Amino acid sequence: MTATMDRVCKEALELPLDQRLTVVYRILEQSDAGLDSGVVERDWDGVIRERMERYDSGQAKTRLASEVFAELEKRLGE
Repeated sequence: MTATMDRVCKEALELPLDQRLTVVYRILEQSDAGLDSGVVERDWDGVIRERMERYDSGQAKTRLASEVFAELEKRLGE
């Protein structure tokens, strides 16, 4: 793997599971992998429901979008 790919994989694996799934979904969505989109959508629906349940129950940790984007800008600038 290239150094960039190694770094991206390392950082992705450090994300919480739901965020890793989001990354995978976005990559698969943009690829020509020939995936059955119904399967991906059903799996994604489960992730969405889980997130909503965690938020509604107060278990989800929330942050301001401005904080998230500032952190991303900092990480991508390194």
